[in-house]
Amino acid sequence: MSIKGKFVTLRQMSRGDMQMICDMFNDPELEDLVVGWAFPLSIEQQQQWFEKNLSDNRNFRFVIETPEDGAVGIATLIDIDWKNRRAAHGIKLANVERRTKGIGTDAVMAIMRYAFDELGLHRLDGSWFDFNDASKRLYTKCGWKAEGVKREYVYKRGAWRDLTVVGVLECDYRKLVEKNGYWRQSVNNPMVVMGVYIQIVDFRLFAYLYSNNHALAA
Repeated sequence: MSIKGKFVTLRQMSRGDMQMICDMFNDPELEDLVVGWAFPLSIEQQQQWFEKNLSDNRNFRFVIETPEDGAVGIATLIDIDWKNRRAAHGIKLANVERRTKGIGTDAVMAIMRYAFDELGLHRLDGSWFDFNDASKRLYTKCGWKAEGVKREYVYKRGAWRDLTVVGVLECDYRKLVEKNGYWRQSVNNPMVVMGVYIQIVDFRLFAYLYSNNHALAA
């Protein structure tokens, strides 16, 4: 399936993307900007991770592509809570140059439209380090709001770091696009190819069956 922004495409990962993703996880500069951490990663480990997570229906990781650059990073919707209609989101771009071309903005806007208009989610959660000015500018521009600070929450490079917790509600997104007319200027319509709508039915059917089974087991 593919999710369309103005010029980026968010598509499902494939085995052919594993080298790019492995390189991103092994990039010290990029790793320093994200909340998580990892041991050095081999391509074999990355491929094993891919095979293990093929059928995961609570964590979606999309490859970001542009016509000019091809695959340039990943955007995520993870820890999806179908009952409470929320998920966590993050984005990683593979090199510094691509972080100044509007790719991040278009990818985040596309993720929000997909999450709110198609999956029926109500809010998205995220976080940033206070020194990460690029992330702060990106997500503030896209309507996200700082909601609190977890003090000394992450340990990196021999020091504790505070973590700012951020989020965006469906209503925040709708106010933003009404104000800035972001999609009225879109050149990629319809937003999503038919495959998305087919899978959305699957997602909502899964949520319905899960809730019913949970109620029966209670």
